[in-house]
Amino acid sequence: MSAPRGLSEEESAAWEALAATVTPLHPAIARSKPEPAKPPPPKQPKLRKKQPARPVTVPPSVQPKPAPPGNLDSHWDRRLKSGAIQPDLTLDLHGHNLDAAYDRLMGGVAQARALGMRTILLVTGKSRPVAAADRGASRGVIRAKVLDWLAASSHHTAIAAVRRAHQRHGGDGALYIVLKRER
Repeated sequence: MSAPRGLSEEESAAWEALAATVTPLHPAIARSKPEPAKPPPPKQPKLRKKQPARPVTVPPSVQPKPAPPGNLDSHWDRRLKSGAIQPDLTLDLHGHNLDAAYDRLMGGVAQARALGMRTILLVTGKSRPVAAADRGASRGVIRAKVLDWLAASSHHTAIAAVRRAHQRHGGDGALYIVLKRER
């Protein structure tokens, strides 16, 4: 991997103009940080007139490894897919707006963790396959937010996996949240 190229004078001037319009959230911290040193521009090889230019080889971009699908062994996955799991707690978010659904979800996960429960059935409702022509409201908004809410919550380290629920527990309209065993 090569060193960063730094900013050109034009880019640096544009950055300074933009930075001057921003107010720091923590002014004391912003003032105490020293300015980073600019790296020298990379040296360009001189090309002879008769030699064709070499093609530039770009190193493959470094892709982050995808997150593992969950910390469940095959026994858990088989039981979840077959519907053999009986959830310890059921949270139904039907009829809630986004704020109320978020509060109910976070409270329910906290309650399940406090009581040492392992599986939560989260009923969110199915999303509508097409736009709602009959109503101005869209369906499936809560379902679309659930994974983001869980990932950003303080409970994210306690969640082993989130899986689609079996048909008898709601199918596409529900999710299983499997919590890690508390130690």
